[in-house]
Amino acid sequence: MDNKNLHPESLMMGFGYKPELSEGAVKCPIFQTSTFVFKTAEEGKRFFELAYGLQQAEVNEVPGLIYSRLNNPDLEILENRLCLWDKAEDCAVFASGMGAITTVMLEFLQPGDVLLYSSPVYGGTDHSINHVLPKWSVGHVEFNASMRKEEIIQKVEQEQGGKLAMIYVETPANPTNALIDLEMCREIADHFSTDERKVLVVVDNTYMGPLWSHPLQLGADLVVYSATKYIGGHSDLIAGAVLGNRELMTRVRGLRTFLGNMCSPFTGWLMMRSLETLKPRMETQAANARQVADFLKDHPKVEKLYYLGHLEEGSEQYRIREKQYSSSGAMLSFDVKGGEAEAFRFLNGLKLIRLAVSLGSTESLAEHPATMTHADVSPADKLKHHISESLVRISIGVEHHEDLIDDIRQALENV
Repeated sequence: MDNKNLHPESLMMGFGYKPELSEGAVKCPIFQTSTFVFKTAEEGKRFFELAYGLQQAEVNEVPGLIYSRLNNPDLEILENRLCLWDKAEDCAVFASGMGAITTVMLEFLQPGDVLLYSSPVYGGTDHSINHVLPKWSVGHVEFNASMRKEEIIQKVEQEQGGKLAMIYVETPANPTNALIDLEMCREIADHFSTDERKVLVVVDNTYMGPLWSHPLQLGADLVVYSATKYIGGHSDLIAGAVLGNRELMTRVRGLRTFLGNMCSPFTGWLMMRSLETLKPRMETQAANARQVADFLKDHPKVEKLYYLGHLEEGSEQYRIREKQYSSSGAMLSFDVKGGEAEAFRFLNGLKLIRLAVSLGSTESLAEHPATMTHADVSPADKLKHHISESLVRISIGVEHHEDLIDDIRQALENV
């Protein structure tokens, strides 16, 4: 059977792996080794020539294994399988989502460059943009989901003189589910691009995982993931991933080699295991989220619900959702009537849903963004993007939806 006729969920079971090279093991073993033996000195020389780009590979020549900081079978097979979901040419996996994000920024931003980014973003990303990149003289301009293309272009030109190098987008936004039009971002990037330098569009697709949205097909140059979330899916690993075309990914891989922030073989093996159940997990989570959101929508102790399945038909956000996503996802946030004390009473009252940060796992998780994941975001930005003291974020898992609703119902009684 030709692989090109199979769906990604079928290919997750064996794509890129040859059992005959591993004693017939039906699953890829963990290649827990730091280094690999060369058959000859000449072979070792050739492997390094290809690894460092000193020579071009011949037709059908496969680069050999050298050292697990450069390549490892578990990571290579994992990267090949991740490419299938996003229809990417290449992928690189990292020791964390922040490792993936910061590597991309360090590789493609230079002193004097400007980064345009959507806001709000994950707290760690916000810290990197506002506190780390300025140390390397990289400026930044933020925009939000309510701004039009012309407004954004004008803001970049007025605030930073238009020396734009990258647009970084997190959509849906963490924790408010605000949507950014990726085709608009591509148009803004093309507006500022020159013959000498193309402005890159980088999209954090963590909230939708590789199943419900494919930014590379919508104009993005690179897509990044916290693979800890839906890709890992079991709250038992930390990892990140970057995907894109071979030209850009060669640079990403090159910097990863010298930063040394690739994930371990065991983590790669765990993610391969997780990819086999990615689709049924995410589909169950999305179905559960809709049931929970329908319950919360008219609850008397809920001030406002942030859920993609309840966007007003005909609105701009609804239009973007219909264009960019195949699902409303499994993330929702809502304002508890009151403030921090009421939100904490709700969170402390949960019994089935775990009070913990992270998302996308098999178990449902609830947290308080303003004091937890987004604690480092400035008070002004929290106010502007409605990351309020009353806001609660829930990542819906694979439990039975009736049990989740019962747990939320009894926790809201504490408010």
